[in-house]
Amino acid sequence: MGVDKVMRRAVFLDRDGVLNRVIVREGKPYPPLGVSQLEILPGVPEALAGLRDAGFLLIVVTNQPDVARGVLQKEDVESINAALRRKLPLDDVRVCYHDDQDACNCRKPLPGLLLDAARDWRIDLKMSFMVGDRWRDIEAGHRAGCKTILIDRVHHERLKSVPDYRAESLTQAAAQILSRRDSVT
Repeated sequence: MGVDKVMRRAVFLDRDGVLNRVIVREGKPYPPLGVSQLEILPGVPEALAGLRDAGFLLIVVTNQPDVARGVLQKEDVESINAALRRKLPLDDVRVCYHDDQDACNCRKPLPGLLLDAARDWRIDLKMSFMVGDRWRDIEAGHRAGCKTILIDRVHHERLKSVPDYRAESLTQAAAQILSRRDSVT
């Protein structure tokens, strides 16, 4: 098998609530509205560095429907993503700017963002993980064929998809991934 045929492992990461702090209003999480509101959560840089050192690609997959809803400008989302890429060892950031009624294949819980990244980066989805803080992340990971880790946050929404593992932070999630990296099937 040629070098270009080698499949890689990845950790797919939701953005808001996993890498950066969300703004919670009435129990519901919202993304920062701009770079000035961006706050990277404690332990995230170190957790990502550990995953990177273990050979995982680090790919953000994020729904940003506030762009379609007219609440946020695409440029603001791109500025936040650029700031995260400057501060964190991320390989790629994939964004769905659609809302549910747009019927796209990239809006989680559909797996389009993960599948497209897997094709572009030659990722073995069975050897990869999806880490998120909401049911849509977990369902997208399952549909793509990844193991899933839910970072438990107190959001007032029903968990519609059961994660393979649970963690309280990305630090804990990374430790779980690293302890299972050779036994994922």
